[in-house]
Amino acid sequence: MEHRIDSSQLNPSEMEAMETLLRSKKLPALVDSNEKRIELPEPIFKLLVHVIQMMKQGRSIVMMPEDETFTTQAAANFLGVSRQHLVDLLEDGKIPFHKVGSHRRVYFRDLKAYADQRDKSRRETLDKLFDEVTKADKYDSNYTGDDR
Repeated sequence: MEHRIDSSQLNPSEMEAMETLLRSKKLPALVDSNEKRIELPEPIFKLLVHVIQMMKQGRSIVMMPEDETFTTQAAANFLGVSRQHLVDLLEDGKIPFHKVGSHRRVYFRDLKAYADQRDKSRRETLDKLFDEVTKADKYDSNYTGDDR
């Protein structure tokens, strides 16, 4: 089974069918070969709605289990940092890891937790900076960036 779904894999009529699904008031169901209907639980339905909304935006979707392991290079690529910086984060205890032989491996769930915390910290820092700029009356809401 492929773990990646690209919006280009759906033709316009299939995408329209997905739109109909989003507008439906009833929970959708899977129907087996014997016509037995199994309603999707709401959490699964909400996940599918999210997937469809992302695909409508032309975004690709990758699904993987939380316990998927990444090499240090793959983990660094996921976080957008150098491999050496990632290794430093691992050795400093900022991201849990385990070893397979002599090679470090990182679980996806731990990478995601680190990325979420990093992003939250960045947002908080930017919010504080914005508040300071606003309090100092240095924020110009009319600035367009075109100073030519």
